[in-house]
Amino acid sequence: MTRYILAFFLATSIHAEFTAEQQQVPLEQAPADAKAAKIVLIAGMPSNKPGQHEYFAGCALLMEWLKGVPGVAPVMVAEGWPKNEAVLDGARCVLLYMDGGDKHSFLEASRWAKMQSLAKAGAGFVLLHQGVDCKPERAADFKAMFGAAFQSDIGCRGHWDVDFSTIPTHPILNGVKPFPLLKDGWLYNLHFADKGVTHLLQCLMADSSRKTEEAKAHSGRAETVAWSYERPDGGRSFGFTGCDLHANWAEANQRRLLLNGILWSAKLNVPASGVPSETTPEQIAKNWDRKIFAAKAKKAAEPAKEKDLKK
Repeated sequence: MTRYILAFFLATSIHAEFTAEQQQVPLEQAPADAKAAKIVLIAGMPSNKPGQHEYFAGCALLMEWLKGVPGVAPVMVAEGWPKNEAVLDGARCVLLYMDGGDKHSFLEASRWAKMQSLAKAGAGFVLLHQGVDCKPERAADFKAMFGAAFQSDIGCRGHWDVDFSTIPTHPILNGVKPFPLLKDGWLYNLHFADKGVTHLLQCLMADSSRKTEEAKAHSGRAETVAWSYERPDGGRSFGFTGCDLHANWAEANQRRLLLNGILWSAKLNVPASGVPSETTPEQIAKNWDRKIFAAKAKKAAEPAKEKDLKK
């Protein structure tokens, strides 16, 4: 029993440790201008390899770019959910950038109730990458809230290059030009809501990635990886299944897509040329998670082997 308690303590303390850089990022700070549109950016716990699933660093970049948008007040949250839920009150949009499936941080009953209250108040939602993946029993909830759900019955995932050669007309795509994304991770062949969904970005997927029978039946079909959703409650949601590879924040069109999507979901005006943003390699290299500690914590938290228990 002592071994398990120590492992749990180690996992909790190490997994939650921020780097010196990350400690300089303001978290859960109320906007100085109470009249500004509050955008809450929720970053998930450390995950995957360095340079992938850099949820904290990605949200920190988005926060900096949103600070340059007049009338917008970004607020960043780390570790999957705010320590003080009051930070969500009055949010015009909530962005969720985190692991999905069994690791979702917002599906616990009281937290989901908070999400529903935000939706009822008209808040928008932005869901990125693996966040669209959910347990089968929550698929209906996800389609109602976000417009789509990834399910393993038909859905596929993997890492490869894609090329967005056709850009339709939509406020979220203002200023977005045809562009490639290299070596990113994708989820596709989603279950979409019956009404209110607009398919924004579609691209060809590697046939080798089509693992389900339903997906194999549509070989060569361009697949949706970005969508907008006009919810029945009057709110808006936007989803994008990329953002696995942190280096792709260097692509201006990806940045514009995400920033436009946030403003659209918040029911704010999207500039005709899209939301501007600039970055440097040095900025993209900041605020990465201390994942070597997360890996050690995970190992420490694993159940002891039978031979160890006999010692």
